[in-house]
Amino acid sequence: MRCGTVSSRPGCVAAALVVALALTACNRQEKEPPAPVRYVRTVTVEPLRQAPDLTFAGHVEAQDQASLAFRIGGRLAERLVGVGASVVAGQVVARLDPENELNDLRAAQAGLTAAQGDLRKAENQHQRQSHLLERHITTQADYEAAQQGLTAARAQVDAAQARVASAEDIVGFTTLKADAPGVVTRVGAEPAEVVAAGRMIVQLARREGRDAVFEIPADLVRRVTPGLQVRVTLAGEAGTEVAGRVREIAPQADPVTRTFQVRVGLAEPPPAFRLGAAVSGSVRPAGGGLIAVPATALTRRDQSAGAWIVDPQSLTVALRKLDVANSDPATAWIAKGLNVGDIVVTAGAGLLQEGQKVRLMGAEPR
Repeated sequence: MRCGTVSSRPGCVAAALVVALALTACNRQEKEPPAPVRYVRTVTVEPLRQAPDLTFAGHVEAQDQASLAFRIGGRLAERLVGVGASVVAGQVVARLDPENELNDLRAAQAGLTAAQGDLRKAENQHQRQSHLLERHITTQADYEAAQQGLTAARAQVDAAQARVASAEDIVGFTTLKADAPGVVTRVGAEPAEVVAAGRMIVQLARREGRDAVFEIPADLVRRVTPGLQVRVTLAGEAGTEVAGRVREIAPQADPVTRTFQVRVGLAEPPPAFRLGAAVSGSVRPAGGGLIAVPATALTRRDQSAGAWIVDPQSLTVALRKLDVANSDPATAWIAKGLNVGDIVVTAGAGLLQEGQKVRLMGAEPR
């Protein structure tokens, strides 16, 4: 385009402005400063070390607990056992006032007696009509009516017997018995209270077994598997140790503590392992040796743990995902993700970006 004529000058000016703006944008992009060089403190990964045992604090519970309750509601007449009482199978632990239920039973028994009387009357009538029919004195219709009456009377007796059996069962429900031997750990009602059906009256810890119950953090519960052997020690008594195996792992975390409940079945615990006693459990991590780094080296992103690794040639960092086996405020034990000789950032990791250059304050062996 020539810009000599007057009519073409505005187009030339516009084109020049576009070119100038494009050059200015390119210059700005080229002039953006790179990420600053960060000073970081590092450690060099040493060979594998034996990780410490995983330890948890917990308490002893009954392996099987039952809440004994009445199947019907009523006024609690008496409770025969209290907390700490030992009971045997079939022992009566509480009773309801049975007066109303006994009245229902008497009424059902009276109805059965009346039905049985009607049955005898119907049997006699059927027998008379049968003899008369043989002598051709009565009609076939009268005989069939007597036969139907006998059938109805027998049905009434059957129904009355069922009502009596049901009333007897309900009277039996006013007595609460232990279904197995055990120890009473809690009571839920006192005599003279009106209780609803299903309300816990006595909580019974059965004697079949004992569990050690632990609350384990979410980052460590994946190291615990069903059947894993656990050494359980009674708190405050050195040498009082029993073997146990993981029997149950809660599928969902506690909404308040965010921990998972793990129940460990104890093999022949001594009498000192009483219900509620404080215990500690220890587990030897699988895999033997682990790599130890300072806990400050861990970086949490997207619910996973990682660490910044320094490339010794280019002095740039890259975030690497790690499999953490155990950790405490000072040390993290790494199962996978690190190799001997890796340079790991331990201080200044919070300001780093992928591929950023760093300057080492020291590569301290650990």
